Amino acid sequence: MRWDRERYIAHSLFEDTGREMFCELFGPLHALEKEWRTAGVSETEIGMRAFDWDYIPVAWLAGGSGPITGIKPILLEDNEEKTFAIDGMGRHTELIKDSATIALPLDHPVKTPDDWERIKHWYAFSEKRVDREELLRQKNLRENGYLTLIGFPGGFDEPRQLMGEAELCIACYDEPEMIHDMLDTFADCAVSVIERVGDIVPIDMLSVHEDMAGKSGPLFGPAQIQEFFRPYYTRVWEAAKAYGAKLFSQDSDGDISPILGDLIDCGLNCIHPMEPVGGNDIVKLREKYGKKICFKGGIDKHALVKGPEAVKKELEYRLSRNLMGGGTIFGLDHRIPNGVKIETYRYYVDLGREMLGLPPISGEGWARMAF
Repeated sequence: MRWDRERYIAHSLFEDTGREMFCELFGPLHALEKEWRTAGVSETEIGMRAFDWDYIPVAWLAGGSGPITGIKPILLEDNEEKTFAIDGMGRHTELIKDSATIALPLDHPVKTPDDWERIKHWYAFSEKRVDREELLRQKNLRENGYLTLIGFPGGFDEPRQLMGEAELCIACYDEPEMIHDMLDTFADCAVSVIERVGDIVPIDMLSVHEDMAGKSGPLFGPAQIQEFFRPYYTRVWEAAKAYGAKLFSQDSDGDISPILGDLIDCGLNCIHPMEPVGGNDIVKLREKYGKKICFKGGIDKHALVKGPEAVKKELEYRLSRNLMGGGTIFGLDHRIPNGVKIETYRYYVDLGREMLGLPPISGEGWARMAF
């Protein structure tokens, strides 16, 4: 079912809209698509359109605060298994197609504060960052029910893209002034973009990508969140709220639960995909945080690999009464894994819809809900 922006915002802010929301965040991994196609699965099922997932049409507003490097990406090698390239940051990258959708950087442009000063201009504000003509078109989309979103560089993810994970974590202790300067620079640009965008189109959601955790926990702890994230997030969030934003959403894989309270203190009120294998239990986290944060995802994708019995057990636990009535957008906690049989996936869809009291499938379509 296609939702409109007003109903989606109300649901995310814990208002009971009379209907639960059941979505597919990302869709199948590339290799699973090949598995299903080989098994004769229809293209409408492979493309997710057959399952009538709940979704909200979105307009990513035409203003960007990410890096403008002037570096032209170069494809070095592409085969069935891997892609090697030089990306727009000048990094050599590798993408393993069967298990990943994001290329892994093999090197990084920043190793020292001097390196940061050399590329700092990538994040300078320019009026060219805002497409006013496109924003006028997007204003009409919003009036027709589209959710308007604007992103900004992650407080962990963007320095990680520039430095690498280990180097960033070390720099928080050895070069904290450089990390503060990075985040101040990102914020200067993001706020300037938001002000110009918001003058044309009201903003519904502020979105940030972090992916700052693994199975063993987050790579930033409470101290780093308070020192680095809080002033950065707060400044950008206050700017977005001034232009109408009601939702502040973060995408972060892995076990984010040890710092979830600290992120809420930074203004966050939505988060996905809440992977159970990473230690996130949305049932228990709802008990702890109440209506402070909306969860999107949270259903263990690995249950589908194990078969219908495991799916039933997983849904009976995750579709908990304390998660109903707003504040939860139920869905798998990331891409549908390789090895999931189409019969099991159909069972998951049908049982989940039944347990959530949703009407029969009508084939209205599908859109990714990972934002």
